[in-house]
Amino acid sequence: MKIAALARHPVKGLSAEPLDEAVLTTGDHFPGDRLFAIENGPSGFDPADPRWAPKIRYVMLMRDERLAEFETRYDDATTTLIVSQDGEEATRGDLSTPEGRAEIAAFFALLRRDDSHGPTRVLSAPAGFRFTDSTKGFVSLINRASLDDLGRMVGRAIDPRRMRGNILVDGLDAWEEFGLVGKTLALGEARLVVTHRIQRCAATNVDPTTARRDMEIPHWLMEHCGHMDCGVYARIARGGRIAVGDEIALAQGDLIAS
Repeated sequence: MKIAALARHPVKGLSAEPLDEAVLTTGDHFPGDRLFAIENGPSGFDPADPRWAPKIRYVMLMRDERLAEFETRYDDATTTLIVSQDGEEATRGDLSTPEGRAEIAAFFALLRRDDSHGPTRVLSAPAGFRFTDSTKGFVSLINRASLDDLGRMVGRAIDPRRMRGNILVDGLDAWEEFGLVGKTLALGEARLVVTHRIQRCAATNVDPTTARRDMEIPHWLMEHCGHMDCGVYARIARGGRIAVGDEIALAQGDLIAS
């Protein structure tokens, strides 16, 4: 196994940022991932007492496919989100300030459907919390071979970016990632404990390039595979630097269940 690609999604529902490397921290989330979310009306989120909430409370691809029209980049040094469309900057805002958050919220409010539930607001995750889809989904791994296999079944190539994962893995057989649940992966000094499979939703139906809802990924998974899962979640048991091209091995003593 090896790392084929790395990515983070600083704002829930917005575009991925490819990375060459990342520094994992023991017990933490994937660095820079799901730091912010955009409310679909008041979500009840309290930064003093952060609680997980279902994605329906936020602006998201499953409902708002037009989000994929925009490329976003988050500058950690300036805490600024830059939003571009067709190669041209559309807006930007410093997400550490009320004014910057209001600028971004106002921009994306214009894209929302008529089923919105109130004013749009940018939320910032306090330390130790992220706006993930899973309460235990700290790091997501996607097996490219599984997507290729599903693509062969339906006669269409499937872009791995649809899965919105952190680590794209090469070198596994199709669906072999499910046998990693409960196992520990060694990525240099880092160690990831695979916790559970990822069930897919309609956000995967949206093309990350064209913003068209042109596939039926969950339906195809159920029809051809008998489940709606693709990829696995893991927690960081030991931190360390990882990079594209690094080998991934099972930690000593861990074997994939047959």
